[in-house]
Amino acid sequence: MLSGTRRAALLLGLSLLATPAFALTRSLAPPPAWVGTWASAQMTPGADSALSPVDATDVTLRQIVRITKGGGTIRIKLSNVMSNAPLRLQNVHVARALSSAGAGIDPASDRAVTCGGMSDIVIPAGADYLSDPVAIALPDQADLAISFHMAEPPAQQTGHPGSRATSYLAPGGHSAEADLPGATAVNHWFHIAGVDVMAPVGTRAIVTFGDSITDGYGITPNSNRRFPDRLAERLKEHPLTVINAGIGGNRLLLDGNGHNALARFERDVLSQSGIGYVIVLEGVNDLGMLTKEAPATPDAHAALVSQLKAAYLQIIAKAHSRGLKIYGGTITPYMGMDFYHPEPVSEADRQAINSWIRTSGAFDAVIDFDAALRDPAKLDHLKAEYDSGDHIHPSEAGYKAMADAVSLTLFGIK
Repeated sequence: MLSGTRRAALLLGLSLLATPAFALTRSLAPPPAWVGTWASAQMTPGADSALSPVDATDVTLRQIVRITKGGGTIRIKLSNVMSNAPLRLQNVHVARALSSAGAGIDPASDRAVTCGGMSDIVIPAGADYLSDPVAIALPDQADLAISFHMAEPPAQQTGHPGSRATSYLAPGGHSAEADLPGATAVNHWFHIAGVDVMAPVGTRAIVTFGDSITDGYGITPNSNRRFPDRLAERLKEHPLTVINAGIGGNRLLLDGNGHNALARFERDVLSQSGIGYVIVLEGVNDLGMLTKEAPATPDAHAALVSQLKAAYLQIIAKAHSRGLKIYGGTITPYMGMDFYHPEPVSEADRQAINSWIRTSGAFDAVIDFDAALRDPAKLDHLKAEYDSGDHIHPSEAGYKAMADAVSLTLFGIK
C-alpha cells in the first residue's frame, strides 16, 4: 500500500506528464526585454546650433525621430549629460507623428510621460533619465514625436546638432496639442538621447558608431536616408534594430565635435539596451586633421597610424568584455576634399589603416566600405555617383551602397 504522501506525489507526477507541452513551454519562456530602437549621440551644441536664451525660455519643443522597431510599450531617455546644473522638463509627451516633416501628431496616440511617477522632471547634472514605461502602439519604422516644456533655459544645452530632422519650438506649454501652428523650425535635436521598445526575446540592437558619414551628413532633411536608416530597411523583417551613434567631425583620438570616440564609447554604445553588435567607422577626421594646417613629419604620420590601431584595439576590447560582436568598417576615400586637402602621404596613412583593419583579425569581421564606394579608376577617390560633391561625404546613393555592403550573415541571417 502507498502512503498518502507517496500517493499524492505519484498523482502529481502523472498530472504533469499529462500537461500539454506548450503550457510548460509558455510558462518557462523568457519575457520580452528592452531594446534600443532609436538613439542619438549627445554633445554640447555649438554657437551655430544652440538655442538662444529667448528660444529656450517658456517653450514647448517637439522633436520627431524615426524608430526602427515598434511595439506596444516604450520608454524614452532624456539627457542632461553635458551640463553642470540640473535640467527641468515639464509635461513630457510622446505621440505618433503624422509625418517625419511636420509638427502634427495623432491626438489619439498622445501619452504623458513620467519619470518615477513624476511629470515635473529634474535631471541631475551630467545624467540621463529613463522614463517610466509608456503604453503606446507603434509600428515598425514609425515617426515618433517627443514633446516637452522648458520653463527656463538649461544652464548648458545637451543635444545632437546633426539631426537631419526638423524640430519645432512654440512659446508656452503645448506638449499635448495636435499641432504647433507658427512654430519655429530648427534642424537639431535637444535633450533626447534614446527610445527603447519592449521587444520579443531574441531581438538585438546594432549600434553604428562613427563620424559624419554615419551621422548622415548631406541627406535631405527628414528623408531618413542615412546609411544606418538604409540598413534598418534591409533588416525590417528580422529581430534587429539599428541605432545611429555618429557625430559629425568626430575623431578617435582627440575631442572636436563631441568627445573623442574612446571617451564616448561607453555612453553612446555600451549603455544602449539590448545591444548585440557594433559597426565602427571612425578615423578619417584623425587622418585629415593631421595635415589640415600644415604638412606633418614622417614620424608624426607613423605615430598617428600606430595610435589609431591602438584606439581600435581599446574599442574592440571594451565591446568583447560585454560579449558583443564588433565589425570594423574600412575608411572611405577623401582625396580631393578641399577642407583637408589630402596629399599622397595622407592616402598612404589611410591605406595602412585599411590594410590593418582587413588583415589583423582584430575585429570580428570587416565591412569594406572603401571597396563599396571607391572609384575603380581612381582608388583614392569616391566613385562619382557616390560622391555628394565635397569628395568625402557619400551621396544618398552612396549611403545606400554602404548599407548594401553590410552582409546580413554578420547578424546570423542566412
